[in-house]
Amino acid sequence: MPRHPRLAAVAVATAALGALAAGPAPTGEPAVSGPRVAARFDFAAGQTPENIALEPDGSAVLTFAYARQVVRVTKAGARTVLATLPPVADPKTPSLGAAVVTGIARAHDGTLYVNYATGTAETGVWRLRPGGGAPERIAQLPAGSLPNGLDLDEEHGTLYAADSARGAVWSVPLGGGAPSVWAEGTALAPTAALPFGANGLKLHDGAVWVSNSAHSTLLRIPFAEDRTAGPVETRATGLTGIDDFTFTGHGDTALAALILDSRLELVRADGTHRTVLTGADGLVNPTSVAVRAKTLYVPSAAYYATVAPEPNLLLARITRNKL
Repeated sequence: MPRHPRLAAVAVATAALGALAAGPAPTGEPAVSGPRVAARFDFAAGQTPENIALEPDGSAVLTFAYARQVVRVTKAGARTVLATLPPVADPKTPSLGAAVVTGIARAHDGTLYVNYATGTAETGVWRLRPGGGAPERIAQLPAGSLPNGLDLDEEHGTLYAADSARGAVWSVPLGGGAPSVWAEGTALAPTAALPFGANGLKLHDGAVWVSNSAHSTLLRIPFAEDRTAGPVETRATGLTGIDDFTFTGHGDTALAALILDSRLELVRADGTHRTVLTGADGLVNPTSVAVRAKTLYVPSAAYYATVAPEPNLLLARITRNKL
């Protein structure tokens, strides 16, 4: 969820919640420990990490929203710019104005796919080949859309993108053909108070899961037999300012980045949730989250920091308590 001026007051009003201490993990639940900031970024240069994909060696590939860059960051903090999306002369991105790079997904062969929101004909899904070269657009989305979270179904050759402005999920065929709206409706829509609806997106256990920032919800949309969208299910509520999320590998247990409160929330399968990391641990408006083996990754964009904004990438250990 890139910065929007109208959200500043909301961020201030909810900041106190980030000071809540996270208690010990209940027996059998994933536990988070040892958080450390692995890399710090330059806010003034637009190095605001919006989304994350992981490589086999544990490196993180981040989208820097306002720098329009895709950057690899090792666990030791070394970084390499993989690509810069082309500039747009007069961007008109809904609710933002500026051109931003948002969601990212990685194929097994190393191909990267990113969403680029510009408010112009350049808006869409772009591909970065593993051998390098200039990024290329593979799908055009309407100028009035705001593609955000992104995930890849390699088996069926399809990308799914959440549209925060339209309140929809797009289906993008990798083999060619026009994108189509796979799901939309009130549950995915933004509100007048918060113009970001469908935000984060993950494929998990026969469904597309989507966060809605405006409604503070985590949603599940099952696949029907013909791969069309089934009815939207609300799986968790009260996730104020939820951005992107991921699953821990333990059933439907998820970890959600709450951007406004600078919190990371563990969301149980029954919809209840508890805080596992806060601003005291180094979070500054976290935007997304990823898990690889026993390592947890949380990028923070510092979009609403009022003093010396310092975006970062935080790493922590995630383990499951024994029953």
